[in-house]
Amino acid sequence: MKALSVRQPWAWLIVRPDLVGAARTAAIAAGELKDIENRTWPTRFRGRFLVHASKGMTRAEYDDAQDPLWASGGPTVELPPFEQLERGGIIGVATIDACIHPVDRVSKWHADGQYGFHLADSKPVPFIACKGALQFFDVPVDVATQLRQMHDLGAIV
Repeated sequence: MKALSVRQPWAWLIVRPDLVGAARTAAIAAGELKDIENRTWPTRFRGRFLVHASKGMTRAEYDDAQDPLWASGGPTVELPPFEQLERGGIIGVATIDACIHPVDRVSKWHADGQYGFHLADSKPVPFIACKGALQFFDVPVDVATQLRQMHDLGAIV
């Protein structure tokens, strides 16, 4: 199974475990789930992957995540407290269905000058500790097995 490490709180904003049912549907329609993962490099990868929350997160990164969208009229999303954001493991699944060139930005989540991996059908999963890596990486067999057994992910990843 492929995974991609994303620093918190951005990983949380992709999977939004606080939203279920109709609230999740409404939040997606309102653009309150992060639908772009910004990177300096393009990817040809398309398909389902695991969202890995990186181990590191500074207070400045946490504070910065509250400014760019909300200050410019973007969605108002209340982040969990700094200490409660899970790090160093798998927190969800999502699908990359396109890689958007920096000049073709259409999402408020797409940062200027970055490639945007367009994300769809993101879902949270209960946290499973796992070491991350740069770029896309294969999760260890024991983690993949645990995910499939615990979360019935065999059909979606």
